This record gives sequence, C-alpha cells and structure tokens, in this order.
Amino acid sequence: MDEVELICHLERTHADCFGWAMACCSRDRDQAEEVLQTVYLTVLEGRARYDHRSTFRTWLFGVIRRTAASERRKAWLRGLLLERKSGDMRPEPIAWPDANVERDSRGNVLRQALTDLAARQREVLQLVFYHDLTVEEAANVMGVSVGSARTHYARGKARLAALLGDGKEL
Repeated sequence: MDEVELICHLERTHADCFGWAMACCSRDRDQAEEVLQTVYLTVLEGRARYDHRSTFRTWLFGVIRRTAASERRKAWLRGLLLERKSGDMRPEPIAWPDANVERDSRGNVLRQALTDLAARQREVLQLVFYHDLTVEEAANVMGVSVGSARTHYARGKARLAALLGDGKEL
C-alpha cells in the first residue's frame, strides 16, 4: 500500500478511530488525541505495517489499543516516579459546574454501567456495538482467540443487562 492510499484509508476511518481511542483512554479526550497522533505517526513512518491479514480498520483498531496501553503504562510509571519525588502532594480535582447535570443523563448511566464491566467485556462490547465490528474482528483487535471474545461478549451483555436492570434509568 503506497502512502497516498494509506492516508486515504486513515482519513476515511478517522471518526471511528477517534471513538475507539476515546474508549481505550477512559473517555479522556486529550489522551485519546495524543494516542491517535502517535498511531498515525507510527503508521505513516512505517513502524506499524498493514499486512492484509484482516481489514484495514480492524488492524488499525489493534494498533490504537496497543498504543493506548503503552501510553497508560508510561503514564503510570511517570506517576510512580513523581509520587516518590513529591511525597504525594496532589491537588484536589476540580468539580466542574455542569457535572451534576451530566451525572443524571442517560448516556452517563450507560457509561457508568460500561465502566463496571471487566475490561475485556467492555472492549468487545464497544467494538461490536459502537464500531460495528464482528466478534471475530473484535477478537483480532483485542489480540485474543475468537472463543475468548465470544465468552467476553456474552458475559458482558449479561452483566450490562443486570447493571441496567429494566432500563428505567435510561
């Protein structure tokens, strides 16, 4: 695949990629943007190459997932080092004025329920329902077997249904 074709593929999948990056970065927009920029540089510089064993989008989602995990590890290590040096002098988090309104929204109820799921269950549900991947493609993105992805998918749906109850909160 030449560079022009690669750039076209990246442009076509950008919106979905950003959504997946947000999911991989715990809905942190700044972190998702950083991860996506790192992914695009990695792909364009040839450090990650599409090998045609899956669809381009599935392959790219896998690159995003691995990059986000790598960035989380780096941030954790930086935090650990800073904590040792600073003696744990962290400021209190800022409470935004609209936090109470957002907390009551339907989307927030669903997001909270999703955060209560196990990580792999949340990932497979996010890939299947929000990004229209098959369970097999989600398994490829997650780097797990199809059977494992199916198990996480079934258990995640059951757990989500239990967390949401009859849906009256939505």
